[in-house]
Order: sequence, then C-alpha cells, then structure tokens
Amino acid sequence: MIIEKANRLNKVDEYYFSTKLKQIKALNEGGKNILNIGIGNPDLPPHANVLNKLCEVATSPQVHGYQSYRGTDELRCSINNYYQKHYNIPLLDSEILPLIGSKEGIMHITQAFINEGDTVLIPNPGYPTYKSVSKLAGAKVLEYKLSEKNNYQIDLEALKQLPLDEVKLIWVNYPNMPTGADADLENLKQLINLAKKHSFLIINDNPYSRILTKKVFSIFQIDGAKEVALELNSLSKSHNMAGWRIGWLCGDEKYVDTVLNIRSNVDSGMFYALQKAATEALNLDYTWFKQQDKVYSRRKELVHDLFSLLNCTYNKNQVGLFVWAKIPDSVDSVDDLVDDLILSAEVFITPGKIFGSEGERYLRASLCTKEETLKKVIQRIKKHIIKL
Repeated sequence: MIIEKANRLNKVDEYYFSTKLKQIKALNEGGKNILNIGIGNPDLPPHANVLNKLCEVATSPQVHGYQSYRGTDELRCSINNYYQKHYNIPLLDSEILPLIGSKEGIMHITQAFINEGDTVLIPNPGYPTYKSVSKLAGAKVLEYKLSEKNNYQIDLEALKQLPLDEVKLIWVNYPNMPTGADADLENLKQLINLAKKHSFLIINDNPYSRILTKKVFSIFQIDGAKEVALELNSLSKSHNMAGWRIGWLCGDEKYVDTVLNIRSNVDSGMFYALQKAATEALNLDYTWFKQQDKVYSRRKELVHDLFSLLNCTYNKNQVGLFVWAKIPDSVDSVDDLVDDLILSAEVFITPGKIFGSEGERYLRASLCTKEETLKKVIQRIKKHIIKL
C-alpha cells in the first residue's frame, strides 16, 4: 500500500538544482568530470575569528539547551549595530527576528500573511522559491516582468495595470538575483507609495548587498518603508556561512511578531554557539568585505571571458555573486546549449529559464568557483568551440 502525497505538492516540482545535481552526479560516476559553475554555494571559508568563536563556545557544556525563539540579546544587538554601520539604519530590538537561514523566512512570512486564494506578486526572472512557497500556501501567483531594457528595475506603469487592490504581498530582491541589477531608490520609493495606496506588503530579500556593490542598500533607507515592508538578510553569501543557516527578518514590530507566531511553532531556536559565531561575523570591519570583493572581482573577469567565448552579452556592472548573460541569436535553445556544454565540454552553467520565462535566453554563472577551476572551464570551452 502506498500513502498518497498531499495535494499541495502537485502544485510544485522538485527544485531544479536538486534534479540537475543528481544528473551531474550520475554522469560523473559514469566517467565524466563536470565542472559546476552554476550554483551560488560560497567556496571561501568564514573569517578565522568566526570559526574560532564557534569552536570555543561549542565545547562549553552549558550551551546545548533550547534557545529563545527571538535569538539572544547579543545577536539582535549585533544585527542592529550591523544595520547602523553598513546601512545607516537604526532598528529597535523588537524589530529583529533571527532565523535559521533566510529561506526559512520566505516560508514563515508566506504562512504568516497569505491565506488560500490571496494574490502574491513575484518577479520574473526571480528566485524560484518565491513562487513555489506561494503555491504551497494556495496563493494566486502573478508575475511582474523585469527586463534588460529597463535595467531589471520594476516597471511601475506595467505594475499599475495589475489588480493591485487584490494583492496581499510582493517579493522584491535588490541587489537582484539572478540579473545582478543594483537597487534604484527612486523606483522602490514609488513602489512603497503604491503599497500604501493599495495596502500590500513588500518583502525585500537582501542577501547580496555586501558583494561587489558600490552602494549598500536596505529598503529601510526609504522614508516610510517600515509601514509596508519587511527585509530578509543573512550571513550565507556575505560571510561565507551558507551551511550555517543564519539569517534574520527585520521590520515593524507588528509584522515581525506575526512571523514569530509561525516560527515559534516550527522550531526551537538556533544553537547558542552559532549565535555567538554570528555575532562575531557581524562585528567584522570593512576590511573583510574588501578582501572578498578582490577575490570575486578576479573571478568575475574570468567569467566575462568565458561568456565572451560563447558570444554571450552581459553588463560588466552587475553586482552580487553571479553573472547574467544573454545567449546569441544564433543559438536556438538554451536547454540544448546547456546540455551540449555538460556532455561535450563537461561544464554546467545554469539556464536562466529556471528563474522564469523572462530568463529564457540567458545563462547564469556563479562566482563561487576558484580561479583555477574557471580557467579550466575556459580551456574546455575553447576546445569545445574548436570542435564545432
């Protein structure tokens, strides 16, 4: 006898990278050696002080019990200091909620605010989890398009043509993934005005604001944003702590407390040693980010070189951990190109179509790849092109 899965799972597919990594694993086991430059999994270690703090605290016999759902006072204080130092934004203690990774926050926020049948706006292209989590909640999902001709900023006039009075929540993501577009304060200020007029909640997903950015952005730099907005942030990308699962939500206390109602029912707080290590990470000075950016800048140049080999076009001023590139008109299908690179050049690059229909003619490469590996990728692609 087989117990049937819940009906809600019929609305979503297995995450693309989950299935693709299975394919790559099987090919490698069959003799291939596929170089993966598609996934944003930081390969650099956290700061030595962070590692030392984790090891130091984890060996104490007093730290292994349940922790507060709101995190330690020290961690919330360090998040507040981080926002004041880097974003010039003061937060109240009650406006901060540590999370076990910001991806957890996407689910918690959706469960806290979305009823079945409510309308959610998501970007196209955009992080696939916004759509899948909304569908799991039974929401009606509408997409707003981000286009290269508009530098991937929100087309406010097009947005106004949507039934905004029916919208409960909109996901935004600046600095943007996958396109690498930086935030436009004036554009988002107008979005906030729309949210106030039509009574919907804005969520800015903000994990890339400390990577290759000249201006550090938080949505709360816009006056009045706290009335209609929340912000997710994390240490995953900025501090090379993706597997540690440390993030946070911030915003007006009434919204944060609403999310806490969900969170307190599904987990029992973050391991104390992780919170101490996170505090250490948040207290790092600007030198840390400058060192990271030097590494990513060198890698970015190599990714530009490999995309040029493929006759792709790209904006050199993209920010964050990825490079977003448009495939040439001579290529009929991004799927065929990706599969050809996997099988013939033994290189995996993410197809932009997984982020939505507006990514159909694009590829996305990750900067979470050592220079040595990127040089090997370039050599493989050169050989592959010669054979064509």
